[in-house]
Amino acid sequence: MEKEIIWKDRKRTIFGLPWSFTKYSLSNDRLFIEHGIFNVTEDEVRLYRITDVSLTRTFGQRIFGLGTISCCSADKTLGDFKILNIKNSREVKELLSDAIEKERMAKRVISKEDFSHDHDDGDDDADDDMDEGGIN
Repeated sequence: MEKEIIWKDRKRTIFGLPWSFTKYSLSNDRLFIEHGIFNVTEDEVRLYRITDVSLTRTFGQRIFGLGTISCCSADKTLGDFKILNIKNSREVKELLSDAIEKERMAKRVISKEDFSHDHDDGDDDADDDMDEGGIN
C-alpha cells in the first residue's frame, strides 16, 4: 500500500542547491530519511514517537532560505535526529508539528511531561499534627 507523501525535499548544499544524496519525505504517520548513492539507507520514524521539534537557522542558512529542524525522538534506532538544510523550514516545521500532534491524538499517546506536574491535593497531615500536639 503506497503512503500518501505530504512533503518531500532534499538536503541542500552550498547556495541552497539540492546536490545531495539525502532525501526527506513525510506521510501522515511516518517521516522517512534516505541517504546514500551506492549503498542506500532508509530510516523511518513513526510520528507519534517524535516528542519535540525545534528550528535553527544560521546566518548562512537564512541567506539561502534554508533551515534545520531538530527532532527529539523515542525511536530506538534513529534516536534524536536533524532534518538538515531544507527550503521553507519554518513551514515544514509547522507541517511536521501538526502531523505529529494529529498522530499522537489518533494513537492516544500521552507523553511523560503530562504527568510531571505536581498536583497539590492539600496536606491534611499538618492539621492532624497540630491537633495531636495539644495545641488547639
